[in-house]
Amino acid sequence: MSERGAPAAGAGRAPGGGAPADDEPDLLRDQFRQLLRYRWLIALGIVLGVLGGGWLGVRGADSYTATTEITVRPLPIDSSSEKTAPGETSMGSERRTALSSVVAERAARTLHTDTGAQRLAADLQVTNPPETRMLRFAYTAPSPRTAARRANAFATAYLDNREKDATSRVTSMVESYEKQRAPLLKERDRLAEEIASSGREGALDGTLSAHSSVVNRIAEINGSISDLRAEDTTPGRVVTKATPPGAPAGPGLPLMLGLGAAVGVGLGLLAAWVRLVFDPAVRTPGDVVRALHAPVLGTLPRGRRGSGKRAGRRSLLAGGRLAEEYRSVAFRLAYDETFARRRRVLVVPPRGSIGTALAASVNLSASFAEMGKEVLLLEADLRTPSLTERLRQADGVQPGWARAPGHGTIGWPTGNRVPIDAGESGVFDLVPGHRVSKVPRALTSSAVTQLIGHADEHNSVLLVLAPAVLSYADAIALIDRVDCVLIVCDPREVRRDDLARVRELVVGAGGCVLGALLHAEGAGSEPTAARAAPPERGGSAAPPEREFVREGVGLRVLDR
Repeated sequence: MSERGAPAAGAGRAPGGGAPADDEPDLLRDQFRQLLRYRWLIALGIVLGVLGGGWLGVRGADSYTATTEITVRPLPIDSSSEKTAPGETSMGSERRTALSSVVAERAARTLHTDTGAQRLAADLQVTNPPETRMLRFAYTAPSPRTAARRANAFATAYLDNREKDATSRVTSMVESYEKQRAPLLKERDRLAEEIASSGREGALDGTLSAHSSVVNRIAEINGSISDLRAEDTTPGRVVTKATPPGAPAGPGLPLMLGLGAAVGVGLGLLAAWVRLVFDPAVRTPGDVVRALHAPVLGTLPRGRRGSGKRAGRRSLLAGGRLAEEYRSVAFRLAYDETFARRRRVLVVPPRGSIGTALAASVNLSASFAEMGKEVLLLEADLRTPSLTERLRQADGVQPGWARAPGHGTIGWPTGNRVPIDAGESGVFDLVPGHRVSKVPRALTSSAVTQLIGHADEHNSVLLVLAPAVLSYADAIALIDRVDCVLIVCDPREVRRDDLARVRELVVGAGGCVLGALLHAEGAGSEPTAARAAPPERGGSAAPPEREFVREGVGLRVLDR
């Protein structure tokens, strides 16, 4: 059974080679882990939330709220709107009246304060509990006594204004009735004189009827005037009088700090999610799996940084945990059905430096040699070749393939295969790269095709190292003959669209992406420990006039 069906990143390959089939909980967990990568945004949100909660808590600690409750008495003369019948009260209208500038000016005169009416009413809240004729005046002030005084002043000002308004309406209605009564009184007196002076019985009956009607109308008006003058214009009464509160109005500093922290966590997660959505970089192995539609075969552990000449002259052959990770990847490739059919793989990065891919190809070659395979490493980097200067040559007979007809006609491949000593892992062959003027012709030559055919021999493995896919087309020129591709990349530096583009190019050229080998900065290109190897032989070590200096995950050669 192929190990390729169990990717290291916890994501599988869908049936038929389709997209990875991740279930919903795994995707949610993966997204949450990605959010935690932006801890600084979450921490910033928490800090802002705590500061905001602390500010509100401190501000609330200096403010006190006093409350006065009154009941509004309905008056028969009340008719605040078309929907309100006489004798009923519209509490919505009364609440707006309590918040009006007229009541605020009356309260300001009662308090004898220089504070403007609008500023004084800014800290007032008037509410009407549902299904009641009650108004609740809540006033917030810096001191308890001030809050209580102003709440009571506003309640009193509202009641006085309502009573004055009711009295004014009664007076106005009485005056209106009296104006209606005045001509009726004159008409009554005129009819009375006419009745007294009339001598004919028929005329007397009509006059008496008109006089009686006028008298009745006057009596009705007098009754309405009496009712209005007898009306009780008491606007309401105070149910609860405001007293100085004993505690601040705010919920308290500890509670506000807790609420601020909770809100800050939410803001931080939201900011991290927005950052994640618009971040094109690959952040997790799961992103690599979804972009390449291939498993993650291994993740190289982070190595220690080296610097200067000491770091540059270390062997590419890894040791310790790094070597074990390379062995694990080699075993997974060996038992992969696609790789086992032709036993050849192209090791290539998506873009940028080739340093880690170079180290990966060397260590995978050593791991295959350790498994008893006949390994040939083909350095197809014809632009910056460097393997012969960084690997130790082993003793052995060098085959004469390079002297065969047709080989080396355009400058590469030239010379013999170089046996490389991999220490305890054994020996593998290297075909070193060489600078040529026409790289495409060299990579597509018949000599290279014969070299790639080496993997068709029994128990043989061919590894080809090529420059970055998205930087040069060298790797694409080799895919139709190598078929299997291993992507070496740093998930924190490569973009998702880069990986998707690499997969499109590989599949379009007739190849197959076996998987990805991930590394972090400092892993792979500069191993922390070298495999056991014999002392350097003359001519096989790096020449003293050259120095290799790390740049990111790559290498730069300095000529002295």
